[in-house]
Amino acid sequence: MTAMTASTGEAVRRVGRRRIWVGGWLLAAAWAAVFPLVSTLDTHRVWGTCAAAGYTGAALASCLLPRPRARTWAVACALLGALVLPLLYLLLTGNGQSEVAVIERSAELMVSQSTPYLADPQTVTDYNPYLPGMALFGLPRALLGDGGPARVLGDARIWCAAVFLLSLWAGRRVLAAPVEGRAVLPSPRRAPRTTLAVLLASPVVALPLCVSGVDLPMTGLCCLGLALAARRRPVAAGLVLAAACSLKWTAWPALAVAVALLAGSGGARRALRCAVVAAAGTLAVVLPSALLSPGPMFQQVLAFPTGRAPVATPAASPLPGRLLADLGPAGWYAAVALLLCGGIAVAASLVVRPPAGVVAAADRLALGLCVAFLLAPAGRFGYLALPLVLVVWPRITTGSRRTGALSAPRAAMQGAAVPGRLAQAVTAGGAR
Repeated sequence: MTAMTASTGEAVRRVGRRRIWVGGWLLAAAWAAVFPLVSTLDTHRVWGTCAAAGYTGAALASCLLPRPRARTWAVACALLGALVLPLLYLLLTGNGQSEVAVIERSAELMVSQSTPYLADPQTVTDYNPYLPGMALFGLPRALLGDGGPARVLGDARIWCAAVFLLSLWAGRRVLAAPVEGRAVLPSPRRAPRTTLAVLLASPVVALPLCVSGVDLPMTGLCCLGLALAARRRPVAAGLVLAAACSLKWTAWPALAVAVALLAGSGGARRALRCAVVAAAGTLAVVLPSALLSPGPMFQQVLAFPTGRAPVATPAASPLPGRLLADLGPAGWYAAVALLLCGGIAVAASLVVRPPAGVVAAADRLALGLCVAFLLAPAGRFGYLALPLVLVVWPRITTGSRRTGALSAPRAAMQGAAVPGRLAQAVTAGGAR
């Protein structure tokens, strides 16, 4: 009787897990199908068409195939439809969001004038809102040109994706290494490759990787930096975070979180060492351009993203900070004040209660970035993909069940739970 009850319970659990997988893929398919209907961007329509077919195939595989093969074929269908085919098509046709052209042009400017910023930008695409380190991803195009295989190999998206994937792989290796004779990861089975593949195939990663890829290297480097800090390796963490902080200013909160993590687990010396290395590395990359073109850099890196440049930023999703800024100068200052208050509150939490472990650190960084993206005078829904990856990746890497770690499809498909009308806002304008 007991054996029969246990067998029945296991069968019920298997049916429940299968339903979760099917439901997750169908939700992602529905979300992707919105893009061809509402988006004005060719890149988003191409991705939405391919991804909707891939996710539908994944749902059918999860529903119809036997359990040992269902997940393998489901993930393969999702990766093929949401990642491989649209990325290959967009690369071969040279079609990408404006961010790709901006990065590649900034590399050409860096080679010719030692600074990636145009002296007198006139249009949205003339503005380069990234820090000088981002120009490195455009160097292959500047060196290889645009003919033959160079059309693919020189595309900035390839190198953005490569840094992202290598950072996640390296982060897992760092966390899996033993600490004082004890392994951080209890067993390799606790972080199966399937869950990482689901994360890559999910809309949270697949969409930006295919159409622009600009936020992915920073995301991967932040994950790797926090992993190194959790392993009490301050110099390595500082170098990695310096690389992230030289790409976009949104990576700077990761340094504060890593320092707090090291201070709580490794002492003040290690925390200070990490901060000094990261600050010195960032200055080494950023300072030359700041000295050569201080005005253009200020206008493009600071004024443009906050909506204070002569040309309006296309990042105009109806988030709270943007809605306040639209009320006029008083609303803009109110949004900035709220943003500063939110940043101070998160910083205070790092002092009062430093994070313990990579999961807690990533959660704190994700919280801080959510506050920044929601309250910034100019923002877009797509920015929230970064906090979501920060929440999901450490859990599937360490096998942590803290705060209700989600099953693979639910965790990676949370980004698909955006209503159709918000998806239109995501696709409006560039991702910058």
